[in-house]
Amino acid sequence: MTSSAEVPEPQPRRRLSREDRRRQLIDVAWQVIREEGTEALTLPRLAEQAKVAKPVVYDHFATRPALLAALYQEFDTHQTALMDAAFQASEPTLPSRAMVIASSYVDCVLEQGREIPGVISALAGSPELAKVKRDYEAIFMEKCRTLLAPFAPAGTVASSGLLAMLGAAEALSFAAASGDITPTDAKDELFQTILAMVARNTR
Repeated sequence: MTSSAEVPEPQPRRRLSREDRRRQLIDVAWQVIREEGTEALTLPRLAEQAKVAKPVVYDHFATRPALLAALYQEFDTHQTALMDAAFQASEPTLPSRAMVIASSYVDCVLEQGREIPGVISALAGSPELAKVKRDYEAIFMEKCRTLLAPFAPAGTVASSGLLAMLGAAEALSFAAASGDITPTDAKDELFQTILAMVARNTR
């Protein structure tokens, strides 16, 4: 008589910690943007793709703007970490620091891929999100001002120049991410832009 094979009891699903669940939701959000575009990223869609109940998503991100802000914050944190590490390993010269800024900015956008331009475009769509972006940009520009000011003839770098540098960094990085120019061309052009910007600060 052949005995039937014993069927093992299903193991209970491991409950994720709050931190791990948030990490999962952010990862899935990036995936949705990558595959479907930023406009497709809604909280219900995120719940569906993450295979969780909607209240779970709303518990972490009360609104879509809050989710987009979290994605941008993650991008900014990674960019800052890349730049800080590169500065620690660089020489205290203007060309070295200018190349660190240029390379770190472009590399971070390329690492995130085509998703981050969509997120940044979405940030501009509401005053709340636009302020989030401006706040992080202000921190980035002050970091650049501190690092570049010792090499400027006037001993400081004007805010107008830093804004121009930031605009160039964003445009060149997005062009590299979309394949319109090469990453090397983006970095070289941004490097030259930074050098010229510092040299113009004569008073």
